[in-house]
Amino acid sequence: MQTLAIVVSLVITVVAVALFAKAAGTIVGVVTIGQPVVGRTDQPRKRWVTMLKETLGHTRMLQWSAVGAAHWFVFVGFGFLFFTLVTAYGQLVDPDFAIPLIGHWVVYDWVTELITWVMLFAIVALAAYRVLKGSRTRGSRFFGSTMWQGYFVEFVVFAVGVCIVTLRGLEYAVGQLHNEDWATTTHFPLTAWIGETYAGVAEPDLHNVIWLVAMTKIVVSMAWAIVLGLNTTMGVAWHRFTAWPNIWFRREADGGTALGGLQPMMAGGKPIDFENIDELDEDTAFGVGKVEDFTWKGILDFSTCTECGRCQSQCPAWATEKPLSPKLFVLGLRDHAHAKAPYLQTAEEARGDLPEELQKEADRPLIGDEAAYGVIDPDVLWSCTSCGACVQQCPVDIEHVDHIMDMRRYQVLVESNFPTELNQLFKGLENNGNPWNMAPNARMDWAKDLPFEIKQVGTDVETLDEVDWLFWVGCAGAYEDRAKKTTRAVAELLTIAGIDFAVLGDGETCTGDPARRAGNEFVFQQLAMQNAEVFKETKAKQVVSTCAHCFNTLKNEYGQLGVELEVVHHTQLLNRLVREGRLTPVAPDAGSVNGRTITYHDPCYLGRHNQVYTPPRELLEIIPGAEFKEMPRNSEKSFCCGAGGARMWMEEKIGERINNNRTAEAVATGADQIATGCPFCRVMLSDGLTAQQAAGQAREEVAVLDVAQLLLESVKRGDGGAAAEATAADPEPAPTT
Repeated sequence: MQTLAIVVSLVITVVAVALFAKAAGTIVGVVTIGQPVVGRTDQPRKRWVTMLKETLGHTRMLQWSAVGAAHWFVFVGFGFLFFTLVTAYGQLVDPDFAIPLIGHWVVYDWVTELITWVMLFAIVALAAYRVLKGSRTRGSRFFGSTMWQGYFVEFVVFAVGVCIVTLRGLEYAVGQLHNEDWATTTHFPLTAWIGETYAGVAEPDLHNVIWLVAMTKIVVSMAWAIVLGLNTTMGVAWHRFTAWPNIWFRREADGGTALGGLQPMMAGGKPIDFENIDELDEDTAFGVGKVEDFTWKGILDFSTCTECGRCQSQCPAWATEKPLSPKLFVLGLRDHAHAKAPYLQTAEEARGDLPEELQKEADRPLIGDEAAYGVIDPDVLWSCTSCGACVQQCPVDIEHVDHIMDMRRYQVLVESNFPTELNQLFKGLENNGNPWNMAPNARMDWAKDLPFEIKQVGTDVETLDEVDWLFWVGCAGAYEDRAKKTTRAVAELLTIAGIDFAVLGDGETCTGDPARRAGNEFVFQQLAMQNAEVFKETKAKQVVSTCAHCFNTLKNEYGQLGVELEVVHHTQLLNRLVREGRLTPVAPDAGSVNGRTITYHDPCYLGRHNQVYTPPRELLEIIPGAEFKEMPRNSEKSFCCGAGGARMWMEEKIGERINNNRTAEAVATGADQIATGCPFCRVMLSDGLTAQQAAGQAREEVAVLDVAQLLLESVKRGDGGAAAEATAADPEPAPTT
């Protein structure tokens, strides 16, 4: 028995190590087909702290508390119980083997047994969860995952755990035969009962059982390594090794998600200088048109996916029957990268000798429908709202949004292949500096008939040094009827609070967010550079914006053009003014219709992209006479309105409309007023509410309003005024929206 155990264990170990090492080299080779990437090795100390915190602390996994806690015990068991594998090899030679120096140290014994038993219960729970959630329907986050791989890993963990506790019991039984002082329940608190079942068994027979179980443990462990070695795309297992570098090389060294500002378009590992665009090599790739155009970090992302489906479960496109699943998007790119890598690693002159299947894979278009044999369907690419839910949820820091936007850039700038509705968007941005294609000289129309002065740079003040704040109105705030109400409300609140501010008026143009999120980096750069010059000339320093998209772009992306601004959202500034006592909300009169229930919708570009969750809620909670009620999906797990990623200007032809889904959730709270802090969200939710009311599923008196309007209504009660504007029904949306 001992001879058999040693031979089998050594042979399978050699095979397993060889295959595992070869597969690891293959994965490294696949990753290195990607392009260089900058900014992934800065602040190494922060990166180490972030990686250790996220891995050892499972901070991202614990967003799903019960599942995350169970996974943590399996993770700890996988690492700590490696020593029991060393013990198993030793027991093949000597059944009484114990790890040198540690021996039968009682602390080690206790920790080993405790971790093993908890790991066993945890893996059973995770396997049961996988079975109960299933994978056959879109509603399951495991839909599209390779289920046998997950079950295989869970079986291995369970089998190894059973072998560990069995060997511990056998150790106890042998120690009892020898009257060892360590063979007590003190050292074997959770496995002595197993050892007792072997009482009376002769020592040679106990040794045979030890050799058999030790061999079984080694065979199971090495079978796991062999399966990994034969399946380099088995992310459910390989992530145990790839997650560490993937987290270390993340975009934000301090642990922030890869959201907020979009990364600049790169060439050769450096940002493209659009002022010297003519100097670029003619072969420069604008965006990502082939899998090898991704950076090596992008390909590492794809290889790290655990197929857990957390991203899929939170994606608004997937939840409304659209073809985009962030998980399946990543898996498609992973499989293609691994399949095409051998072709790319072969010298050009020898590629003609490669197998036909490999050459066919190499010729696959990255974007193309089923007929074109594309890797990613165009409807998948253009369904993304860039809400960031996938990035927020991913436990291994995959940067889905960046990859989607890079692919859009190529489709727009190189292929000119994009939804036809975007032609009007690009035309309006290029010709008139706004997505509605309206006259630039109409940017101040929102201020007509206001009973107080609105200072304009170049007319009332020379530079912004003369005032405290630049009020960035934005295109929606200047042109969209509903958003104009928010603009007027914020201007009035700032005036009441005694804040000295000015606007750019005709000198303001679109920040370029819609163009950039639609993939048109050229138009974004054109608009952004124009604004950057204005900011420098007017000496802008502090900016307040009512649009979450403008807020995000000015705050996180204009630094790429050398513009440094302190940018705040209007809910942040208004909250500060209320706390300072410069704005005082007043309760409505008894019996007033204004004593209502309010629910709040988190704009994605304010919440997930910039972590601004508290200020708007504090404003709503402080409004007297109103009850604040959360929607089930809120804060980090809030549901998108459907307007982001330039989807505001694209038709939604597939599945349920995202805004209808979100509005139904808001109406279901019983709220009288749906508050938000973004003009895009307000348009989408208002349209959704109109549809709900037309179908008789929402009360006619329910309204969608900006937080600023609700605050103004309350503040003006203190002056004896009536904020009729805030409570009036919204007008019909402008035809161009």
